[in-house]
Amino acid sequence: MTYQLNFSVNQHPIKIAVEPHLTLLEVLRDILGLIGTKEGCGTGSCGACTVLVNGAPVNSCLMLAVEADGQAITTVEGLPTLAKVLKPSQGSGNELHPIQKAFVAHGGVQCGFCTPGILLSSAALLAHNPHPTENEIRDALAGNLCRCTGYDKIVRAVQAAAEEMHNG
Repeated sequence: MTYQLNFSVNQHPIKIAVEPHLTLLEVLRDILGLIGTKEGCGTGSCGACTVLVNGAPVNSCLMLAVEADGQAITTVEGLPTLAKVLKPSQGSGNELHPIQKAFVAHGGVQCGFCTPGILLSSAALLAHNPHPTENEIRDALAGNLCRCTGYDKIVRAVQAAAEEMHNG
């Protein structure tokens, strides 16, 4: 038995029939080919699979795809589009999101496996809190584990992105 779903991914409408046991992560990666979202632990502990559902960070390994029906999903591939939505007067929508630029500039990217989830958690934070403190950034990223860094460069990157988004 399959379920017909209608939702958007990175502002593109999707109509798809899925088995009821599939997770959103499986649909995004295996069916839609959006491989930026990673499977780390499969238990919701690492945050590598983080996507935005209606702007809120969600562990896509824990969300059944059928729960996405009618929802707006943003994956890391959609961050440049999200940047265009946030500041329509700037850029073409094909540029990197300020968070992506800041992660590169401040060394917030190590091996890159956790980076998509951290970028999306950071985007959600900055959408709701344009001037977060260091502690607020660390709290917002608490569900995203990185084995390669001590998080200082990631926090600095989020702070720099907040500054650019506010002043840019």
